[in-house]
Amino acid sequence: MSAAEALRAAQAAGVTVMFDGEGLLLEANAEPPQAVLDLLACHKLSILAQLRSSRDGWTAEDWQARFDERAGFLEHDDGLSRAAAEVQAFECCIAEWLNRNPIFSLAGRCVWCGRPESPGAVVVPFGTEPGMHAWLHAGCWPAWYQRRQEEAVLALRGMGITMSGDHDD
Repeated sequence: MSAAEALRAAQAAGVTVMFDGEGLLLEANAEPPQAVLDLLACHKLSILAQLRSSRDGWTAEDWQARFDERAGFLEHDDGLSRAAAEVQAFECCIAEWLNRNPIFSLAGRCVWCGRPESPGAVVVPFGTEPGMHAWLHAGCWPAWYQRRQEEAVLALRGMGITMSGDHDD
């Protein structure tokens, strides 16, 4: 089952699924069936990626054009093979998606682990926009960033952006 099918199952059960910062917010008039909750939990990353991808103002066609343009430039102007150009173009799209879908959090608490700042575990800002940072413990950043990259890949694949040799569904 896919994230889209999990969302359809939630809708059929009367559950509205919304993006809420780092998580999903569920609204329903009655307690949802456990099977629906399990599906949403199983596909949470993919669902978050899909919901976030719609926030950046770009359509799937815009992302495909960005990917194709970058791959074509790298292939023709830089002399890369098509496969190598697509790998680099996909990496460029990941970076662009991350830039267009930033995460913000309040200072003083790590957005990854949820623990507050302490003398032995300072919470520092990550991000470039003034006043719009994700606050993390330095040790939490690698796992958080890995998750963010996974979200970007899922969002891009969900919009049909794949490399020629990419058969990972």
